[in-house]
Amino acid sequence: MTIRLGPNRYGKAECRLVTVVRDGPRHELTDLNVSTRLAGRLDATHLTGDNADVLPTDTQKNTVYAFARDGFAGIEEFGLRLARHFVTGPIDRAQVHVEAYGWRRLGGHTFARAGDEVRSATLTATAGQAWAVGGLHGLTLLNTTGSMFKGFPRDQYTTLPEADDRILATAVDARWRFATLDVDWNAAFAAIREGLVGAFTDTYSRSLQQTLYAMGERVLERVPEVAEVRLALPNRHHFLVDLSPFGLDNPDAVYVAADRPYGLIEGTVLRDDAPLPGLAWDLGAA
Repeated sequence: MTIRLGPNRYGKAECRLVTVVRDGPRHELTDLNVSTRLAGRLDATHLTGDNADVLPTDTQKNTVYAFARDGFAGIEEFGLRLARHFVTGPIDRAQVHVEAYGWRRLGGHTFARAGDEVRSATLTATAGQAWAVGGLHGLTLLNTTGSMFKGFPRDQYTTLPEADDRILATAVDARWRFATLDVDWNAAFAAIREGLVGAFTDTYSRSLQQTLYAMGERVLERVPEVAEVRLALPNRHHFLVDLSPFGLDNPDAVYVAADRPYGLIEGTVLRDDAPLPGLAWDLGAA
């Protein structure tokens, strides 16, 4: 029997970081969660405990804070700069995952947390190339009409009635891969988010799958720098409450919002001519 070391990596997870730009009376606030993952020639530390090639995770944390000192043009630019910095010596692959939490401005230097929506970016660098994956999760959307679900197959276990009109709700989990690093990151994110929301709003939905495709298609139409979009859309079910035991009708007014179980619709929308990165792109957090 042969035993060997398989793929491995290490890093510093969830470095919480808040920056404040104080130029002028309107301060700019950025609230981040940054994680690093490094991989390379690290056999010795696993097999013999020799740490000569192991950059301490504490050093990685300190680098994150130091690189934030002079600001950044966007979370993608910040993560890319960090990832490229870590690719040196025995480290041949570095990945930086950044989550940005939204704050709503109330005044020149006063803010309120903007809910559960989180912007993300995963930046990966090797000695020869780099690529960027953007993301957004926790964007909760709901249409009170303009959605149906009918014409599906039925068998002895089917109890779901066909719906000519229903509430359609989801919490968007989106990832998109950029085909280039020559991007105005913040403008691209704004256009992507607008495309996702706009397609959800505009599409008369006969299935959540149809809506998923429309959302991905809208992003690719609006943002040429994006090569592909991956979406996971949970179906946040809303069921009419039976009020007949109380002698009342329910004219599509009262619903129960069920949190589980739920349908989960996932899919990828991509350009046929989109260049692929040298290594499969990673959707997961660092």
